[in-house]
Amino acid sequence: MTAPNVFAEPLWSAPELALATAGRLLGRFDGAIAGVSIDSRTVGRGEVYFAIKGDVHDGHSFVADALGRGAGIAVVDEAHAADLASAGALLVVKDVLAALVATGIAARARTRAKIVAITGSVGKTSTKEALRLALAEDGPTHASAASHNNHWGVPLTLSRLPKSAAYGVFEIGMNHPDEIRPLVKMVRPHVAVVTNVEPVHLAQFDSVEQIADAKAEIFEGLERGGHAVINRDNAHYERLKAAAIAAGAATWSFGEHVSADARLDRVALKETSSCVAATVLGEAVTFKVGAPGRHLVQNALAVLLAARLAGADLALAALALARYAPSSGRGKRYMLATETGPLTVIDESYNANPASMRAALALLGQTPVGAAGRRIAVLGDMLELGAEAEALHAKVAEAVAAAKIDLVFAAGPLSRSLYDSLPAARRGGYGATSADLEAALLDRVRGGDAVMVKGSNGSRMGPLVAALTARFAPMPSSDETVTAG
Repeated sequence: MTAPNVFAEPLWSAPELALATAGRLLGRFDGAIAGVSIDSRTVGRGEVYFAIKGDVHDGHSFVADALGRGAGIAVVDEAHAADLASAGALLVVKDVLAALVATGIAARARTRAKIVAITGSVGKTSTKEALRLALAEDGPTHASAASHNNHWGVPLTLSRLPKSAAYGVFEIGMNHPDEIRPLVKMVRPHVAVVTNVEPVHLAQFDSVEQIADAKAEIFEGLERGGHAVINRDNAHYERLKAAAIAAGAATWSFGEHVSADARLDRVALKETSSCVAATVLGEAVTFKVGAPGRHLVQNALAVLLAARLAGADLALAALALARYAPSSGRGKRYMLATETGPLTVIDESYNANPASMRAALALLGQTPVGAAGRRIAVLGDMLELGAEAEALHAKVAEAVAAAKIDLVFAAGPLSRSLYDSLPAARRGGYGATSADLEAALLDRVRGGDAVMVKGSNGSRMGPLVAALTARFAPMPSSDETVTAG
């Protein structure tokens, strides 16, 4: 999806792109290039369309469509140039993905923005979004759209970096070793944040220590004099710190630990927000996070520390966090009307791993319910966990009990071990797929319930959220007013 260009100036001209990519122009396009896209369905007028070859589709098949929708110019490879010459203005290159990378590198070379890169097993996107809000209070800020954090997402985000940006925020993901290293060397951040290290993507790693080492690759791309921001409460803090020092970075920490540079002093967890008192680099800060959950409070400490190290105003950054709101699939809440009263639905369907599952269940556990309401968890498989997958799913039963969840619906072959680990009173229903749960779930929920839906994206739990919001009409939310102090 194309991110809107909120900056006044155009991103590129055709000659600038040709120089950056070592490509040749075919046809004529004299207009300003307003944006960069790799999706013909959402390409905007005056944007450049890169015809990337993906795992399923080759973007060259959609060049004519992209230009027909208003794209100013398309980047294509030599093999397709002749056949597409009549479609419109083209920039012909040897390899389209390599040209996108070259465009991103050129954008990074010309900017004077302070750059922050974020990785971690859990919380990358929410931390990136909160940091975008915080930095935007201080100056024009560019950030990744959605979760554009892989081999095409990172150069795409870089290629969209406006010349006048004061700050840039980049999310960098991985599911195997040596994936972060080339990406961060494109981004060249001034500040690198590791939110945490957890047993995620274990199918590609022999140990959590190896995951920590892969996350630590982010420090290798830091600019000279750069800063590493590390979770002081994480079990792998010392390992990450050693890697950061070896890369020549100044190291800083966040968390509840007494020695953390951004230290949590007090927190009041509310239904739809959290009120926080913290000390950041010796300065007392009181602020509100505009979404609930202790894990978001932890991320907020990283945000404020990173913002301050990037040169932003700490007070303005802290005030901005009150406007943070979770997106679809990442904690967005729906208040729905049923015949027996309001129903709360929490959409956590975008992704799942053991750490985020614990956090989501804890959040459900603190969510108020009606007089006869229940806390209901609808859980799908957590993928890419390797040989320990069944055991890790079974262990989720402990988090269910700790959060005092009343009822659990489970979907998927791995979640069977979780379901079988639950006492009979907590079993709401099991299905081989999420679709198998839909009828039972819709039949069982009632007014006063709080329902949380979570699973890895591949387990397709999102349609259950859609089914709930389609069955019950929305009702006005009654967000509380909280004054931090």
